[in-house]
This record gives sequence, C-alpha cells and structure tokens, in this order.
Amino acid sequence: MTAIETREADVDVLIVGAGLSGIGAAVHLKRDCPDRSFAIVEGREAIGGTWDLFRYPGVRSDSDMYTLGYRFKPWRAAKAIADGPSIRSYIRETAAEHDIDRHIHFGRKVTAAAWDSAAARWTVTATRSDGGTATFRANFLYMCSGYYSYSEGYRPTWAGEADFAGQIIHPQFWPEDLDYAGKRVVIIGSGATAVTLMPVMAETAAQVTMLQRSPTYMVSRPSSDAIADVLRKLLPAQLAYDLIRWKNVTLGMWFYGQARKNPAKVKAALMKRLEPLLPAGYDMGTHFSPRYNPWDQRLCLVPDADLFDAIKAGKADIVTDTITRFEAGGIRLASGALLEADIVVAATGLKLEALGGMAVSVDGSPRRVADCLAYKGMMFSGIPNLAASFGYINASWTLRSDLIAEYVGRLLNHMKATGTAIATPTPGPDVTPARVLMDLTSGYVARGADAQPKSGNRAPWIVTANYKYDRKELREGPVTDEMVFGARPVAAASPSFAEAAE
Repeated sequence: MTAIETREADVDVLIVGAGLSGIGAAVHLKRDCPDRSFAIVEGREAIGGTWDLFRYPGVRSDSDMYTLGYRFKPWRAAKAIADGPSIRSYIRETAAEHDIDRHIHFGRKVTAAAWDSAAARWTVTATRSDGGTATFRANFLYMCSGYYSYSEGYRPTWAGEADFAGQIIHPQFWPEDLDYAGKRVVIIGSGATAVTLMPVMAETAAQVTMLQRSPTYMVSRPSSDAIADVLRKLLPAQLAYDLIRWKNVTLGMWFYGQARKNPAKVKAALMKRLEPLLPAGYDMGTHFSPRYNPWDQRLCLVPDADLFDAIKAGKADIVTDTITRFEAGGIRLASGALLEADIVVAATGLKLEALGGMAVSVDGSPRRVADCLAYKGMMFSGIPNLAASFGYINASWTLRSDLIAEYVGRLLNHMKATGTAIATPTPGPDVTPARVLMDLTSGYVARGADAQPKSGNRAPWIVTANYKYDRKELREGPVTDEMVFGARPVAAASPSFAEAAE
C-alpha cells in the first residue's frame, strides 16, 4: 500500500514537542498572542516528553519543582524533588486546564523544515506513526523538542559483550518486564540516572554496584522544602510559589557563583557534607572526589541521602575503575577484579541532537545550527522565524524556557504591530564565535559539540547562565537588536487552526 501524505494544518505558529517546554510554550502563546493560531506536533503518542519517555525505576527530577515547574502554575505536591509520574501528571494537567490537548497532533515525528522567504512560511514534513507523511505550514516555527535524541541513547560497546550471560540494558529503553529482584546489578555511569537507579534497585536486588571511571560531585538535600511547606500554609498558592521559586533561584545562583569563584573552597565544603553520610573510613578520595572543579559538570542531587543510606546498609557500593572486557559472569576491570553481574545497566548518557533531528533549509539552502550563532540563547543567525526552547545547564530547564516563551510572544506581537512577517537574527561584522552553547565538560556535551550552535563574543549573541540577567533581557530588552525584519508578502495570511482542522 502506498503511504498517504496529508496536509494537516496551516497556522501562524507551529510548536514541535508536547513535553514540559512545548506545553508551556502553548500556554504562553494563548495568553500573550490570543489572536494567533497554532498547532503542536509530537512524535510520540502522549504528552510529557522526557517525563513520558523515561520509565526506569525511581526516575525523578534533579531540580526542585518550584523552579522546574511553570511560573504560572504552582507546584502543590509535598515533595519538591518529584518523581517522573508526578511531573508527567503536572504537564498533562496543565495542558487540560488551558485546553491545549485539542491542538496536538500525536505520532508526528518531524523530519524536515523548509523556509520560503517569498511566502514567509515554513513547510514542515513529519513521518506519521502509521507510516504516512504529514505536512504543516506556519509563519513561525517554535522548537520545543529538547536537545537529545529520543530514539537513540549514547551506548558504547565493550569487548566481550557477546560472552556475557546476563542482560545489558540502557535506561532510556527500560524493559517494562525487567525483574531484578535478588539479582546482582552493575550500573555503568556516575551521572544523574545512575545516582537515581542505584538506591531504588538496591531495595530488592541482591547487590547493586555503580561502576564509574571517575567520580561526580554529589550533594544531598531533603526531598521536601520546609520553608515552602510553611509558606504554602500561610499565603495564597501563587504568592507562596513565587517566593519559594525566587528563594531557590537566588540560592542556586549564589552557589554556582561561589563554585566558579572559589572552587577549592566549595569542593572542600561538599566533601565535608558527604563524610557523615557515608560509612566510617569510606574511601571518599577515590569515589567522591572528582578531578574537575564543582560545576564544570552538573552536580548530582541525592534526595534524602538515599544513595548513601544504601551504601551504609551494604546493599550498594561504588567501584571506580575502567572496563577491560565483559565475561560470562560479569565485568573484568583494569585492576583485574571481576564485578559479578546478572544485569548490567549502561547509564552512559544521552546523544545530543539539534532541532529534533530534522533537516532545515532556507530558500533551498541547507542550514545546520552548528554553523550558526545562538541569538539570545533561542534563535539562530541566518535562520528566519525559528526559535528553540533551551533551558539552563546549571539550573532548572524551565526557568529559561518560560522566559523564551515570553520573548517569542513579544517578538510576534512586535511583528504584528509593525506589519512584518519575517525576523532573521543577523550578527554585526564584529561578532565572532566564542564557544559552543553548552560549555560544560560532561561527556555527552563533548560528544555532541557538532550539534550545538556557538555563543558569540558579545550581546545579544552571548548565551548566559544567569537567570536574573536573562529575566530582565528577555522580558524587557529590545526585540529589534540585530534582527532584520521583512515585510509581509501579499496573500500570505494563514487560516486559523480550527479552519484548517475542518
């Protein structure tokens, strides 16, 4: 049977992705630009993005929900460090409350986006889950598809894997029927996923070992926020939420600043806080003292010290070594020791992917964001009418995605007020690339450098890690600086989404 091609919507704004960023973007768009038609395309069959994709045991946020949550929707649950299902419910609840669901086209994986300057319009091609092809047309393309591949995680191969008698799995594709009770589990990795998996699996596994090449900075904090609990009892929900959010943002920025100014002092403080959480005499120098400075890579959050409790109970341990090869009974290490295992979890990270992996062209010419400069951390030099939601690496993702959504609304309203239909970020001749957009030293960032745009040497091409600066700039700063605007072509108006859906 021949695959069917359908035209599904002609709209003012097309949002790609129905996860945390995409649903938030749609809510902001409805509020700030109520006269603009829009649709959302989502490659999966459900709302939630990351929080629908990842289903491994204990999956949770590594940021507090007072900053990971939307600015406009208070987080009301008791736990500030929330599990994946709770976050997924929060996103779905937001969509339902704002009547976003009816605008979503599920099972549409975008593959290409072609800009036509003569029509001031994007034509976006998507593969449908039934094998057919769907096309969408929009004046403005708003990418909320995240920064990593949903279809492929980073998974190195090791010598001797075929000899291993057990299972090797990747957390991004967790088997629903995996039974690890009473089994010996080795988790390869030391990032947020490994730190989350270890204590949860240790509850029923015979033994869990986290195998790391090098340590990661870890910090323990309660899963609930005592100050937040008090404020929620005394104040209206939104006011309490705003105060808690600002408190957490301020503390996070202060700590990040201290880590950059006084790394040795911060490292000593982190080590001092960990020591009483671990068994007496535990080799912290080997297993918890990274070779890099704090915040050169993201810190790992350990809520309620659960990982350290599992180590104290003898149900879990950390081994710092490298892999020589797999054998039938486990993993042979460079030290010569054999880590016995029935199940190996390759918590080895993500594969970075720009713009959901779609091919982009402008007037027939292919464009790669890796060849572009990032404009205010959300648009790309030489690519018209395209914004991408991109959060913070050193703080909660949603802090910046909320700001970007507000800025997009301001830009769209400026274009309407001035009768223009095209906005192209265009750097001045003195702007030069300074670094890649994500400049941490994590392995997944280094591996995916070719998928990242560059940050420039001056504003508005500098990508900051400063929420307070971005808050003022994106809410109050000009939308016209180093932006070239184009007039609206004749007969380019799009029908509303409701009309296109009929």
